[in-house]
Amino acid sequence: MFAFLRHWLARNGDDGTRYRRRADELRAMAARMPREEGNRVYYTHFAGVPAAELMAAGREWYAEYREGPDAFVTATVRALARHRAAGDRIVLVSGGFAACLGPLGEDFGVDLTLCSDPLIGEDGAFTGEIGTAMIGKAKAVAVDRTIAAYGLPAADCWAYGDHSSDLDMLSSVGHPVAVGDDPVLCAHVRRHGGSVLPSTGGRRDEPGRTVP
Repeated sequence: MFAFLRHWLARNGDDGTRYRRRADELRAMAARMPREEGNRVYYTHFAGVPAAELMAAGREWYAEYREGPDAFVTATVRALARHRAAGDRIVLVSGGFAACLGPLGEDFGVDLTLCSDPLIGEDGAFTGEIGTAMIGKAKAVAVDRTIAAYGLPAADCWAYGDHSSDLDMLSSVGHPVAVGDDPVLCAHVRRHGGSVLPSTGGRRDEPGRTVP
């Protein structure tokens, strides 16, 4: 989300050092708040922006971002490829929004994206508010509803998370996976027979393959 914000600020006139500093300041401010509140604050920065313009910027950003040396978490891209090969449904659950998650989902063949939903006014521009902050318990609720809609046993489903706010979501499935070293998630998955994946990044050169 903040990689996209840096791109957006640069695209709209902030010079190199200034836009990086501004985005980092916003990220630090959000980190001091409850995660859901920080998620809502993030979207206030797009108030008044035409939705179509922001969606176009998202595609522009992702085309550049995906070529970076550490754009993707290698272990999770490999896990996703295994799920896809097994015929599993892939659902992306994130506090991000469609402008940056849409291109990502298309690139990875995601079946469904559950994300925060910035509100759009009658003029076609974002209001700066969101309906649902797809953080914490909201993720678990959305996942539970999706599992039920697909008619699947929760015990047969997998969930991947990298922050303690993902605990409710991981607790709702039979196969929880922690990505990285968050102590809350790592303790949970180990108690419930889940696994822990490293969060090291890599470059994705072609579908289904990353280069560390």
